[in-house]
Amino acid sequence: MKLSLHINHIYRGWWLAGLGAVVMALGTVPLFQGMPVWNPVLRNAFGWTAGQMSWAFAVTRIEGGILGPLEGIIIERLGPRRMVAIGLPILGAGFIFLSQTSELWHLYASFGIMSFGAALGGWLPMMTVMNHWFVRKKTRAMAVVMEGFAVGGIGIPFLLAWCIGGADPNIAERFGWSTTSFGVGITIIVFAFPLAWLIRNRPEDVGLRPDGNTDDRCDSSTDPVVSATSETELVGYSWQQAIRTRTFWLISFGHACSSIVIVSIMVHLGLLLDDRGYSLPTISAIVGTYTGVNAVFILIGGYLGDRLPIRFAAFGFSFIQSIAVVILVFSDGIGMAFLFAVILGIGFGGRTPVTTSIRGVYFGRRAFAAITGMSMLPMNVMLFIAPLFAGYMRDATGSYTIAFLAIAIVCMFGSCLFLLLGSPPTFLEINRSSQS
Repeated sequence: MKLSLHINHIYRGWWLAGLGAVVMALGTVPLFQGMPVWNPVLRNAFGWTAGQMSWAFAVTRIEGGILGPLEGIIIERLGPRRMVAIGLPILGAGFIFLSQTSELWHLYASFGIMSFGAALGGWLPMMTVMNHWFVRKKTRAMAVVMEGFAVGGIGIPFLLAWCIGGADPNIAERFGWSTTSFGVGITIIVFAFPLAWLIRNRPEDVGLRPDGNTDDRCDSSTDPVVSATSETELVGYSWQQAIRTRTFWLISFGHACSSIVIVSIMVHLGLLLDDRGYSLPTISAIVGTYTGVNAVFILIGGYLGDRLPIRFAAFGFSFIQSIAVVILVFSDGIGMAFLFAVILGIGFGGRTPVTTSIRGVYFGRRAFAAITGMSMLPMNVMLFIAPLFAGYMRDATGSYTIAFLAIAIVCMFGSCLFLLLGSPPTFLEINRSSQS
């Protein structure tokens, strides 16, 4: 009885955070965390080079750079709930198209479709939901959602590798990459609409307040849904105001410089480890290690982001990422490869919720999705260049050393940009009835 009463008093925003974790696991992990598994398999099946494989991810950044701002504005207009219902089926269709790949342009087209679906129905919609439902515990709530990416990243690469059967197409497989990709697409489509149906965009839509606070200003004699929704005015910056500030550009480029590490790892880690002679199960184990550590440090980063000045947390975790890349470059055995995975998991895990919630901290609840979408323009330019640069240098020199050392240096520079941010403003929401 006491347990039931306690569960009934859990703020609904936390249930939505758990739901968001499921959306993240389904909407991002098979594509992005699955790249270290998909890439060596497809390279061995078709004989494509590292540079050619890099363009598959580059296509996703071209799409993000062109459509990112539009996606943010659409989410603000239609709401995250509808966007999940639209985006996840598109992602599933992309995996089905990937299963039919026989030429290089098929690979590029399928990655473009999948990226578009993931952007519409995955990370940004659920971060927007958390930005509306939480203020004081914003970073922790976003961290819970990101646990879907982290925890899913522990098991799903292993599952994909097991279903495929091996990186060498000449060795007998279980289901093969094509059947596995088709099955992933169908699974995403089946779960898309039930998940979207459970999402609620704002706490005011159901008569609640951010963080579970009670609104003493609302008249309790009126319908709480009507009162909370109609009388509370969201405050903060519009995207037009945000892009005119120095803070917007420091956050955008700081986030971009720190993110080139993980996107380059996603695209090239499997290829790099394959070059060094590691088997597909070992590659999956290394990916599982950094995602496992990542799962723990997402929660730690979420806690520290709410307790410490968020700019210091962003700097610290971003800098740790660059150290991990240096270890990867100079690692000469499996032990060092797993040490890299642990350090990367610490940096990436702690940084992820911090560099996401920082826009809500500095710009408020009013236009989080649109502001984040606008910041994708400069960010995706760097995310586009980094994997291509790494692939080009691998093909030109036969090694990833120069490319990854350059990426580590850029990440160190980007981490320092967060230190240039001042203290964030304080946003006080306006009750319209009190103004009349």
